[in-house]
Amino acid sequence: MNKQRKEFELALAVEEWGWKYHHMGVPTTEKRPEERYIPHLKFYVSGFETSPFGVEWMRFDSDCEMPEIIQRIPHLAFEVEDVHEALRRADFEILTAPNAPVEGIMVAMILDNGAPIELISFSEEYREQ
Repeated sequence: MNKQRKEFELALAVEEWGWKYHHMGVPTTEKRPEERYIPHLKFYVSGFETSPFGVEWMRFDSDCEMPEIIQRIPHLAFEVEDVHEALRRADFEILTAPNAPVEGIMVAMILDNGAPIELISFSEEYREQ
């Protein structure tokens, strides 16, 4: 059995694995100001750039192939050094295999306790843009 965490202790992903909070993705069906469309994934994103808490709204096309749970349940995203390496850390249920939504960014989605979790990493070239 895993050690149970006390209320004041940081999550294992942060404390021991070194993952950093990046954003919270919130599904919506409403058009939002300044949405940006990601055509190959068939959904819109907005809000991340201006939210002091990293809240990102996601609106999906009706034919989006993203798993249904991602389209209806908010997710937390953690920045990791290497998505592939982070996936090897534990026996995660993978919702979406590692993929590049845009050049220089790698993401994967896993499921933890019924909640989607995004892992995200950035190439050095992307950071220097």
